[in-house]
Amino acid sequence: MIDELDLEFDDRDAERGEKGRHRHSYVRKRKQKKKKSGRGKTVFALLMTLVLLGGLGGGAWYGYDKAAGFFSTPDYEGGGTEEVTVVIPEGAFLADIGDVLYEAGVVKSAKAFIAEADKNSKAKNIQPGSYTLRKEMKAEFALAFLLDPSNRSVNGITIPEGRTMLQTFKILSEKTGIPEKEFAKAARNPEALGVPKWWFTRNDGGKSVRSIEGFLYPDTYEMPTDVTAEGMLKLMVANFLKVTEGMDFTKTVESERGGISPYEALIVASLAQAEAGTAEDLGKVARVAYNRVYSGTFPCSCLEMDVTVNYHLEMTGRSTQSSSDMGLEDLLDDSHDYSRKLKGLVATPINSPGKHALEAAMKPTPGNWLYFVAIDKQGNSAFTDNYPEHERNIEKARAAGVLK
Repeated sequence: MIDELDLEFDDRDAERGEKGRHRHSYVRKRKQKKKKSGRGKTVFALLMTLVLLGGLGGGAWYGYDKAAGFFSTPDYEGGGTEEVTVVIPEGAFLADIGDVLYEAGVVKSAKAFIAEADKNSKAKNIQPGSYTLRKEMKAEFALAFLLDPSNRSVNGITIPEGRTMLQTFKILSEKTGIPEKEFAKAARNPEALGVPKWWFTRNDGGKSVRSIEGFLYPDTYEMPTDVTAEGMLKLMVANFLKVTEGMDFTKTVESERGGISPYEALIVASLAQAEAGTAEDLGKVARVAYNRVYSGTFPCSCLEMDVTVNYHLEMTGRSTQSSSDMGLEDLLDDSHDYSRKLKGLVATPINSPGKHALEAAMKPTPGNWLYFVAIDKQGNSAFTDNYPEHERNIEKARAAGVLK
């Protein structure tokens, strides 16, 4: 740059003779002096930096390390120290797992775990349960531990589809050792267990009863190490909400079921779960329930289903009965909220329906059926919209030994 500037002066001052040459010499010296001064400032700045760093000592390097953290992913380097048990909950996403590991001191940051999981297509297969890992593990090693089945302690509780809340409490009690009455006590306030208040809305004018029935989603659950009755029921309710949200249950019911509420559809799902003998018949049974109660084509606009009577018997401490053994006293009793002759839907769901039953209530099979009966021991039913044909189907059921 200095040579180029000097050249400009040479050309411009050539006509000025000796005076121009003197000026050229002056410019070169001035440029060289400035350059020397710049080197001096650089050296001075470097010396001051070293002095400051020396004075601040470890604090300066701490600040540097902290700032560097903004541009990198904090991660441990080794295989860990002492053992620690972590519990991966049912339905946890990778971000949730990263948080669990970070809070337990396993990984240095949730971000490091997520970064490793994003590189491994098998990471989405991490199963819920208790795992024995180590504190201060490199995220890569922590992920490998979670993907190794031998590190998982299986302590599962399976709740089958169609179980009532009392049957569910019994299963939970047998597995956990917690008395059934503790589960019953915790269940008294469904909203405290996570059921949103709006779930109990009814548009049919029927009696609204806040019950946990229907919200204890049937599934296999990993029992927490510090399990409590309340905690276990909260886990099941959370699973119900997750499943129904994932299938757009409430949105679909509200937009496609002609004004009935999601709670009414949940009741219908429980009826289908109890009455259908095969998965293929779930949607048809749900349609029969809707037709009987809402269509105006069924004489009493009632359900007339024996399963609701059995639910009442169980809730009042009496033995349930098969349809063929149920006496007229129970069949015709209209003094309770689960009567066969009660106009409209019963007060609550009568069990915990599974996903297929929920789908059946959400999108029932199209049809005008009002009657159905199981006609073989495989559980298949015959459906019809007129009573004479229904009577003929009943005879088929008797011939097959299904009915007496």
